[in-house]
Amino acid sequence: MSAPLTAEQRQIRDAVREVCSDYPGEYWRNLDEVQGYPTEFVRALTQGGWLAALIPEQYGGSGLGILEASLIMEAINASGGNAAACHAQMYIMDVVTRRGTEQQKQRFLPALASGHLRLQAFGVTEPTTGSDTTQLRTRAERRGDRYVVHGQKVFTSRLEHSDLMLLLVRTTPIDEVQKRTHGLSILLVDLAEAAGNGIEVRPLRTMINHHTCELFLDGLEVPAANLIGEEGEGFRALLDGLNAERILIAAECIGDGDWFIRKACGYARERVVFARPIGQNQGIQFPLSQAYAHTRAADLMRFRAAGLYDDGQPCGPQANMAKLLAADASWEAANACLQTHGGYGFAADYDVERKFRETRLYQVAPVSTNLILAYIAEKVLGLPRSY
Repeated sequence: MSAPLTAEQRQIRDAVREVCSDYPGEYWRNLDEVQGYPTEFVRALTQGGWLAALIPEQYGGSGLGILEASLIMEAINASGGNAAACHAQMYIMDVVTRRGTEQQKQRFLPALASGHLRLQAFGVTEPTTGSDTTQLRTRAERRGDRYVVHGQKVFTSRLEHSDLMLLLVRTTPIDEVQKRTHGLSILLVDLAEAAGNGIEVRPLRTMINHHTCELFLDGLEVPAANLIGEEGEGFRALLDGLNAERILIAAECIGDGDWFIRKACGYARERVVFARPIGQNQGIQFPLSQAYAHTRAADLMRFRAAGLYDDGQPCGPQANMAKLLAADASWEAANACLQTHGGYGFAADYDVERKFRETRLYQVAPVSTNLILAYIAEKVLGLPRSY
């Protein structure tokens, strides 16, 4: 009951599902226990060309749109995996392909498409400013042909499993710009060159296996040639990536929602209590039916946002609403699934508790539901800015 797919789009979805079938729940459970990274899984996706979906064909990629990329992410989560291990290469890639110079594209994109380089990290959030991005304190000073960076980042995920990182910095002090969104810039950091030369990485243990870190930047030097887009216009470039990110996260949540509903329905048909399958009870049926309806509605908004994005049209409201609706639907489905399983929902072998923890993240990150609601109120409904 989702939006209709073309034959090519169905083939993409089915091919990714086939890859995922080699990595069942046991694979993800074992990684979760040791906070391990799914190296083999990501390698298989890379070798299949799936993580190069958004790279234009002339640079070795597939030249697909954000809709097709979202189907890849959706299929991973719907199969019981966790696309957060690799989704950044999708939406970060789009920043490079849209804003990078031809020289930068020639230098980095073919290596990313082949898997010789990984671009899995985007340093944006800071411990003191959080979602108030324009107030970030990480600064970069131009000195000749290099930028020298000082500052701190937090919740920068997959950094230890990446060769490159995009880094959002302030190149012009906020008290020297007319608009607070001005004066921000994006730098592409070679992590091998940076190691031990002005960057300190500290892993952060979290309730989910998300491979996130905090960074301390003290005199990190980045070649000026690694500036992505124009100096001072990084916020606009960031928005390109954020809209892509929201669409992809929405797709992951839709995949999660479908996994929870399928898992719960399968269990409800088989689990017999009081001489009847529990799925016969409306107390089980109604929450699952409602979660399914909400998941399908979110799915349609995902398609709408992706269509606008691929057409080069403004899609901020649609991308944000897709992420909001999908995150709410997946969390609703997660709760219904856990309740359906009862005590077994807490048993690791059922995978419900792992997926439950993973999908809960999207109420908070990469943008909280409250911030999306505030955005809709101001940008769509024309209400006064609340923050």
